[in-house]
Amino acid sequence: MPKQGPLSGCTIAITAHRRAEDLIASFERRGAKVLHAPTLQIVPVADDHALIEATRRVIANPPDDVVVTTAVGFRGWVEAADTAGLAADLLGTLEQSRILARGPKARGAIRAAGLVEHWSARSETTAEVVEWLRTQGVHGRKIVVQLHGLSDPALQDALRSAGASVRGLEVYRWGPAPDPVVVERMISQICAGTVDAVVHTSAPGAQAMLDAAALTGQYDALVSALRTGRVLNACVGPVTAGPFVALGLEPLVPDRFRLGALIRIVTDRLTDDNARSIETEFGLLVIRGGAAVLDGVVLPLGPGPRAVLAALVAAGGDVVSRPELLAVLPGAEDVHAVEVTVNRLRTAVGRPELVRTVVRRGYRLAVEPAGVPS
Repeated sequence: MPKQGPLSGCTIAITAHRRAEDLIASFERRGAKVLHAPTLQIVPVADDHALIEATRRVIANPPDDVVVTTAVGFRGWVEAADTAGLAADLLGTLEQSRILARGPKARGAIRAAGLVEHWSARSETTAEVVEWLRTQGVHGRKIVVQLHGLSDPALQDALRSAGASVRGLEVYRWGPAPDPVVVERMISQICAGTVDAVVHTSAPGAQAMLDAAALTGQYDALVSALRTGRVLNACVGPVTAGPFVALGLEPLVPDRFRLGALIRIVTDRLTDDNARSIETEFGLLVIRGGAAVLDGVVLPLGPGPRAVLAALVAAGGDVVSRPELLAVLPGAEDVHAVEVTVNRLRTAVGRPELVRTVVRRGYRLAVEPAGVPS
């Protein structure tokens, strides 16, 4: 039986590659079923000769300013230098430079290496770092920017146009999804409404999901599912939310741009108080994306039985006719399919009396007298 918790019965899709284990473990501890479908993967270049040669050039020609954009990138740079026997020289060079952090995570990596940042962006964006540098004046200064996967070259050009000499240093890059089939399946489940929430931790990963939907002919259905709110679309911060905001969507973003805050806000939004639920004669019934929860017990349901149960919950105990239920059944052609699906639903629930037959009229839920859908 699935682990019980505030997210029991929920299915949450995670598009992240890096640090996905933390998200998966946290949501599973809360009772959720997790669908992990990384839309991109980080491809390290720690063994790349180009990175080592770029590091040698930094040591030989020390920069005035060093922009650290990601913790994983900075750590990877130091590790690559250590492998090549250059760590001490690199850290000594950086110690003499003005180090600028894109945000707290980058700042933490800088301090873990025994260095101290000169300044850190509050918005956690490279654009803020660039603007701060331009405000301070960069004419004639040598600047090294640790790139992050899909860095925007326009930001480096903005520094060059202000008179700086800019060198980009690539420590890792974004590669294609490890398993495109899993990504396509995730998108199909989002479109079908069998996923309760989809969680993103990077803008490239979010954009890659949209791109994958376009390639598989599911773009319009995906955007519709996210726009209508049938699926909770959550992003760790405003930068990650950018690809969706550009489409006029309003993803859920926590006040603090951290994984912990993201987990808490998703959990809060998916708790029973915010789900479709009704008090029945057999306990509280809650409808989730791919399951139902009856009196605290998770009941995995296929698309047909779940669609029928959702329609009965929405009716609040009133009778729902066979033609009305036929209309919500995916791929069904006649009312006999309704009868078969209702029987499957009764078997899956384990409480046949929960779904009552009303002769010549249809079906209804066995609800408490005051039961009203929430």
